[in-house]
Amino acid sequence: MKRLNDSASALEDRTKVEQSAEFAAHAVTGQAYKIIAELLGGVFVGLGLGFGFDRLFGTSPWGLLVGVLLGFALAIYMARRTANRLMAQALAAGVTAKPVPYVEAGEEED
Repeated sequence: MKRLNDSASALEDRTKVEQSAEFAAHAVTGQAYKIIAELLGGVFVGLGLGFGFDRLFGTSPWGLLVGVLLGFALAIYMARRTANRLMAQALAAGVTAKPVPYVEAGEEED
């Protein structure tokens, strides 16, 4: 009975580790999609506001251009803020990772 109980405990521990790793992978993917949505959303909001400004005041194409540029700047600011928040959370959790250089297939690393 003790051996069976130990086996069940070991299986439960392995399952918890696998589930937590899977959850972490989904959380990271969700944060990446959030940053992409912020980048696209900022540009599209600027595009819409610039188009609306042009339609109201007849300043075509300047309102559209300024709107896209301001939307892009806002998108970069929001994405940077989200990335900084994620880095702060990772550092607070004690996650430290060394950068890994990208090496193409067939190339040798120096």
